[in-house]
Amino acid sequence: MFTGKDHIIFVTKEDHETPSNAELIADDPNDPYEEQGLILPNGDINWNCPCLGGMASGPCGSQFKEAFSCFHYSKEEVKGSECIDHFRNMQECMQKYPELYPQEEDQESSTQTESNTGSASVAPTEGSASPESDSTPATSSVSTDSALATDNQTAS
Repeated sequence: MFTGKDHIIFVTKEDHETPSNAELIADDPNDPYEEQGLILPNGDINWNCPCLGGMASGPCGSQFKEAFSCFHYSKEEVKGSECIDHFRNMQECMQKYPELYPQEEDQESSTQTESNTGSASVAPTEGSASPESDSTPATSSVSTDSALATDNQTAS
């Protein structure tokens, strides 16, 4: 009968005046999922751990679980080396949902775009005078580190 994810229930003033009959159950100290961290005492992965940031659920949850399980249980000398296909599948899935799983370069480029947009209208163009500038030529925006890296690459 429900078409959406929400269900609206109307409560009367009388409903609020009667005391609740809900029983609160004390936390079970033997609950294996309660505050255990990523790895449970038996060595299994706790997919409910908040440290996973919800990666185990969502549209790519099964791919994440396959890749993470493969890595966790890996016996290879280079741990996880046999899991590359699982991680590739997870990455391909995540690329289908960029709004849920933004790429690092996407975040950096959007941050740079925002900062460039904010300063572009205030920055003087080459050859124009501004109160703070004298007649010295504009310096290059290339950092010395990146210039050294390109010099070293061409020298080798």
